[in-house]
Amino acid sequence: MTIVAPVRASLSSPVDVGPVPIGRAVEVASPSVAPVEEVDRIDWSASIPFLLVHLAAIGGTFALGLSWRAVAYTASAYVFGMFWVTAGYHRYFSHKTFKTSRAMQFVFAFFAQTTIQKGALWWAAHHRHHHRHSDKEADVHSMKLKGFFYSHVGWILSRRWNRTEIERIPDLAKYPELVWLDRYHVVPVVLYALVWTLAAGWHGLLFGFAVPSVLLWHGTFAINSLAHWRGSRRFKTVDESKNNPILALIMLGEGWHNNHHFYCKSTRQGFYWWELDITYYILRAMAVVGLVHDIHEPPPHVLALGRGEKLTPKRDR
Repeated sequence: MTIVAPVRASLSSPVDVGPVPIGRAVEVASPSVAPVEEVDRIDWSASIPFLLVHLAAIGGTFALGLSWRAVAYTASAYVFGMFWVTAGYHRYFSHKTFKTSRAMQFVFAFFAQTTIQKGALWWAAHHRHHHRHSDKEADVHSMKLKGFFYSHVGWILSRRWNRTEIERIPDLAKYPELVWLDRYHVVPVVLYALVWTLAAGWHGLLFGFAVPSVLLWHGTFAINSLAHWRGSRRFKTVDESKNNPILALIMLGEGWHNNHHFYCKSTRQGFYWWELDITYYILRAMAVVGLVHDIHEPPPHVLALGRGEKLTPKRDR
C-alpha cells in the first residue's frame, strides 16, 4: 500500500474549512484541480505491495499447507488485529466514544497499525469525512454512488485519498507521537511481522501475519461496501447503512452499522443485549482494570426509538 503523503494540503483532496464564524470571511484559493475521474483511478504501481501480500497469502498457503497450527495462528491474529481496528481506529480515534490515557492511546494506534491500514490519523480523518458526507457525492467510499468495487477496495488503491487530512483531526494531530506514527506507519507493521517470524518461522510470517492481514483488510472493507448494501434498517438515516449480524460476528460488532450511523457517539454498536458486540465487551473488561474509561452508551431515547416506541415530548414547566 502507498506510504502516507506529507501533511501539506493536496490539490487533489477536498479541504473542509468547517463552519465560518459570523463576521469573518474565509478566502479559499481556486487552483486548477485534476479531474475526479483521474485521481480516482487505481494507482497500480503504488498498489504492488497490497497485491503482493495477497499473492503471498494464497501462494504460501498452497506451499506450506493448512494445519491446525496454521488455523490457530490465523484465527488468533485475526481476532487480535480486528480488536485494535474496531476499538482503536474506529471507536477511539475516529469517534472518541471512550477515553484513555496518552500512553494507552499510543498503544491503540500502534497495534491498530500492525494491520497494514495506514496511520491512525489517516484512518480517522477519512472516516470522519465519510460520516460527514455518507452516501453523498463527497463520500470517500459510497457503495450507493460508486459501486461495490470502489467502495470495497478501489478507493484505497486510488491516488485521491492518499493524504492524511490533518485539518480534519486537530484533536489528534496535537500529539507528536501520533503524527510520527502516522508518518512512519510501516514501523509497527515491520516489527509485528518480525515478531511472528522470530516466534514461529515461515509459518508465523505466513499464518500469523500475511493471511490474517488479507482477512483483516477485507473484513474492514466489507463494512464500507456490504454494510451499505445488505442488511436491515432499524433507524431512518440519510444514508444506506444497514445492520448485518453476519458482519457483526466477523467484525467483532461493527456490523450493526445502521445503529452506528444513527448514533455514532456510542462505544456500544450492538445497542441491545441480543446484538453481539465483542469489541464492546473487551473494552468493558479493559475499563474494569482502568485501561479505558467514560465508555459511552446509547441513551434511553435512542433505544426507545429503536424499539419503535413513540416518544412524547416533555412539556416546559
